[in-house]
Amino acid sequence: MIKRDFDLQKRWGKLLLALTEIFGKKPKDLNAVLFMIGVHELGKGPKHFSKEEKQDLMHIAICKVLSYSGFYELEGLDEEGWPHWKAVKKLPHFDMLEQEKLLQLHVLEYFEKEFDTEIK
Repeated sequence: MIKRDFDLQKRWGKLLLALTEIFGKKPKDLNAVLFMIGVHELGKGPKHFSKEEKQDLMHIAICKVLSYSGFYELEGLDEEGWPHWKAVKKLPHFDMLEQEKLLQLHVLEYFEKEFDTEIK
C-alpha cells in the first residue's frame, strides 16, 4: 500500500512538472488540473469563465475521468456545446484522501489516453 501510494505521488509529481512546462505555471492542486481537463473537454479554448462555469468545468472533468471506470457515461452536448454526463454506477464510499487518490489515478489515465503519454 505504501509503495503504491509512493508510486502514485511520484507519477502525480511528474504530471505536474509536465503541465508546468506546457503552461509555464505549476497547477496548485488537483482542482486546478481538473479545471484544465474541463476546459479541454469543453473544447472552446481558454477564456474567462464565471464561477458557476468553473464549477461546471470541474464537474465535466470529474465525470470524464471517472468514465474510465464506468461510473459516468456521456449523454451528449447541450445547445451551447457543453457535455452532459449521467451516473451509471454508484461510486464507492471513500474518505477525502481516498477520493483524491482515485481522482489522481484517473487523471493520470486521462493524460495517458487522451494525449498518448505514459507517466511512470
